[in-house]
Amino acid sequence: MANSNSGSTARLIQLCAGYFFFYVITGIAVKYFLSTGEGYPGLHGMEYLVYNTAGGATIATGVVLLLKWYRIETLGRTNFLGMNVPTEMPYIVASGICTAVIVPTTTLLYSFKGISVMVAMVIMRGAVIVIGRVVDAIQIKKGILKKTVYMEENIAMILALFAVGIKIVGGDGRGGESPFRSLPVMIIFGSYIIAYSFRIYIMNYYKNTRRADDKRDTNKAFFAIEQISSTLTLILVTVAVLVFSRSLGITGERIDPFARAFFDTDWKWAPWSYLAGIGYGIVAFFSVFLFMFKGRTATFAGLVNRLTSLIAGTTATVLFAAMFGGNFPEIIDWISLVFIFSAVGFMAKAEKKRRCEIEPVKC
Repeated sequence: MANSNSGSTARLIQLCAGYFFFYVITGIAVKYFLSTGEGYPGLHGMEYLVYNTAGGATIATGVVLLLKWYRIETLGRTNFLGMNVPTEMPYIVASGICTAVIVPTTTLLYSFKGISVMVAMVIMRGAVIVIGRVVDAIQIKKGILKKTVYMEENIAMILALFAVGIKIVGGDGRGGESPFRSLPVMIIFGSYIIAYSFRIYIMNYYKNTRRADDKRDTNKAFFAIEQISSTLTLILVTVAVLVFSRSLGITGERIDPFARAFFDTDWKWAPWSYLAGIGYGIVAFFSVFLFMFKGRTATFAGLVNRLTSLIAGTTATVLFAAMFGGNFPEIIDWISLVFIFSAVGFMAKAEKKRRCEIEPVKC
């Protein structure tokens, strides 16, 4: 049996299990706090964005500061903003800024009435899967990644895209409008995809340029610096939005509830949605460590991350329907799940081959 150290199959399974568990909790929380009707909070998507993000940032940033994960084993030093810092610092900070774009754009979708959120989220997941494969191609060509992408990984990627594609074609079954018909939504999509493209490239550049003989878990330092810079960026942008909107009298269907979360806080539900955000913050740990899993390609790691989230999303839908009377998944969701588990089967074969590549003595 594989050891549960960094880079082992056992560690990969542990991360998937943790990611799945907390993603399910996060998925149920989103559905609950945004639900309307008697006994439900009925929070606006922008209000939930504020409370949930605050809870997530508190736990994630608090942990990395408390445990001092930001201490990085650098490959050199460079000048950055007049300071002598590790050479990795500038591009990890850039990844943190990208994360600060990704976090709110994901939740922003819930603030658009009449838009098929399910279809929108599926497109986002599909985009990330493609980004991972493109990043591998670029880094292999540049000599940064010295591995090949296995045929099984490519097949799994195609199956995963089928899984998200049939949802896009089938819609949400409830008359939701296509996100492609809304300019604001497409701007959010564009921001999300561009930010994720840079972030995944940076993650894999960092992972693939570590010393081959380094046995330490260097991903913790990356996560810490990225998380700190992301949190600072979110704070600065939030303050800027609030100041300009108040001073210039700017209003809107998203600006107003965003400002209300700060100046007219719903104290009945805000603390609970903040606590729910802690689960979202914990998800961030598992998500990053899966994306940067040692010895794997961006294609493989991205697929593991997104497939786990897709399965967790369906599970959250089923549990919410059973516990709170929500809608059960449509037939199209179950068909999609068949493709997802088929992709997982090919991923398992790819993982077996990769373990033999890393530790041939065990094969």
